[in-house]
Amino acid sequence: MRFYAPCTVLFTGLALAALTLAAQTPASSNQEAAPVIEGLPGPLIWQHPPTSWKVEGGKTLSITGGKQTDWYDSAMNEAPRDNSTRLLFKPTDDFELSAKVNVDFHSQWDSGVLVLYVNDSLWAKLCFEMTLEKHPAIVSVVTRGLSDDNISIPIKGSSVYLKMTKSGHAIFFFASEDGQNWSIVRIFSLGDHLDLRAGFSSQSPTGEGCTTTFTQIRYLPKK
Repeated sequence: MRFYAPCTVLFTGLALAALTLAAQTPASSNQEAAPVIEGLPGPLIWQHPPTSWKVEGGKTLSITGGKQTDWYDSAMNEAPRDNSTRLLFKPTDDFELSAKVNVDFHSQWDSGVLVLYVNDSLWAKLCFEMTLEKHPAIVSVVTRGLSDDNISIPIKGSSVYLKMTKSGHAIFFFASEDGQNWSIVRIFSLGDHLDLRAGFSSQSPTGEGCTTTFTQIRYLPKK
């Protein structure tokens, strides 16, 4: 069963050299503007704008989601949830996207997320999340109409590396505690000939707020 609340996300690693003028304004007045991230194909577009975001040092992007935000379509006859903030871009057909993820956990289901989006009923996300057992873990969700929910690897501490790759119609989710040795979380497909978007999300389904930090962002447009 899922429940809901807010969260904040940070992305760094790809030098965020070029910043939009809006990105230089106070985060609280800059909800719908989108950053320019060096190395990522633009434009980056908000899907559900954040409560706030800011860029620090040209390399760190912080996103704060709103209260009780989530993205989940339960198979248990619960109302779908789709209000988590997401920053999306269009990748190449084959690609790799990875980042180090640090989450300031406060509440159950707080998480920092890498996402894939085709449409409202076809999407996936790879999360570093506070689970029902109150410990951080790698959680993945694949949605084809209804969402599955897979809790896989428990993680000690508040940071982990996440990676997703696409090769043909195959999609791979990975996790690593050191950024060097990667474990496969799952392999799946969302189909062929997709108008796919990839990106980053912050959610806090049951809490009053959380901060996620994405550093060492790396995008490779290749198989």
